Amino acid sequence: DNMVDQLEARVQRERSFAIVDEVDNILIDEARTPLIISGQAEESADLYFSFARLVPRLKARPEGAEEGGDFFVDLKDKAVSSTEEGIEKMEGWLGVENMYDADPRLARHFEQALRAHALYKRDRDYIVKDGEIVIVDEFTGRLMPGRRWSDGLHQAVEAKENVAIQEESQTVATITYQNYFRRYDKLAGMTGTALTEATEFMKIY
Repeated sequence: DNMVDQLEARVQRERSFAIVDEVDNILIDEARTPLIISGQAEESADLYFSFARLVPRLKARPEGAEEGGDFFVDLKDKAVSSTEEGIEKMEGWLGVENMYDADPRLARHFEQALRAHALYKRDRDYIVKDGEIVIVDEFTGRLMPGRRWSDGLHQAVEAKENVAIQEESQTVATITYQNYFRRYDKLAGMTGTALTEATEFMKIY
């Protein structure tokens, strides 16, 4: 259940001998796919919900205006930026003197909550289905179940729509199939279609 963080605690033995079935598929076709160990990123759901409540209280800069407002949207670049006023308001509500100095998570949460609020529209960029946020592909209009926005944006949208926040996962370690199997002293494999890849096998393995 727990990840090993000390070398002494690991349970896997030295890699001496491997037999790989469908060896051309695993070692050549799928070779670019990395093996990934991921762990839960420690991020509290409360922060997402508090920012989702606070951000809608900010005022958008009037369209066409050069200044004013708590934030402004650049639709061309699909970006949103807060103004000094907006930052000061947030700091007041959060009770911190400087959001960018206090807890390093605050600025990031603010940024993603602002993006979720100002740039991502329900039934255009995503839909809410069975208590989950499902992304709509902006080019095809198709639903993309299982796909998630990264860097906390998905969680910010979940908080905005008041659905359960799914924990962020972070990649802790990664290795390609090729590099993993090359760690074995002896490597053997079976396949019915090896001849076509014979030279590649010799070269890589």
